[in-house]
Amino acid sequence: MAEISLRDQMKHLHELQLIDTEIYSLKAELEEKPRKIEELQKQFEEKKAHLKELEDKSKQIQVSRKTKEGELAAKEEEIKKLQTQLYQLKTNQEYQAMLKEIGSKNADKSILEEAILKFFDEADSVNKEIEKEKSHLAEEEKSFNQQKKEVDERIKVISERLATLEANRKQITPNIEKKILTRYERILKNRDGLAMVPVKNDACQGCFLNVPPQVINEIKLKKDLVICEACARILYLEEEL
Repeated sequence: MAEISLRDQMKHLHELQLIDTEIYSLKAELEEKPRKIEELQKQFEEKKAHLKELEDKSKQIQVSRKTKEGELAAKEEEIKKLQTQLYQLKTNQEYQAMLKEIGSKNADKSILEEAILKFFDEADSVNKEIEKEKSHLAEEEKSFNQQKKEVDERIKVISERLATLEANRKQITPNIEKKILTRYERILKNRDGLAMVPVKNDACQGCFLNVPPQVINEIKLKKDLVICEACARILYLEEEL
């Protein structure tokens, strides 16, 4: 490669930094997208789990109601048998005792009937909540699928853009000396994608600390890369590029 002046290499570094800034930004977004999908999926699954809890509760109410209905049927059969026996009794004492027992069975029957009615009311309330939750879940699923589609499309756009940027990067790097490029890329990695910054109003735009006049003069001389003593980024003057 023919020798390239530091001024020209600085221009290429600046072009590279513009590309790398976008690359780092897009890669950060690309890493965030799957987490967003996972969070949306988690929220959706939590709502599905709540619906299942309600459906399980409805089934349990139904089982409990059927159990009580079985107990009621058995109690009614007991009362029926006692009533049949009632007219076969020979003494008033036996008759009164049987009436008392029938009365007790009827009281038990009333309790069972009341419990069954409560189960019907509870089931009706839970089933209404289930229908409401199903409606909400259908909307949530529609929203989730739409957001997932948008995220997937954005990921595709980012991936395509990154491929373009990487291709552009490969066109620029041959114009930069290997030792300068190596130093730049080391700083790039250590400074989260920002290796080269301008000096404005006598301050480094990476750490915003003051840059002494002699350092600014060194930048103007263009004999070597000038590094910020505070943040270790490459310094340049926009008007000098």
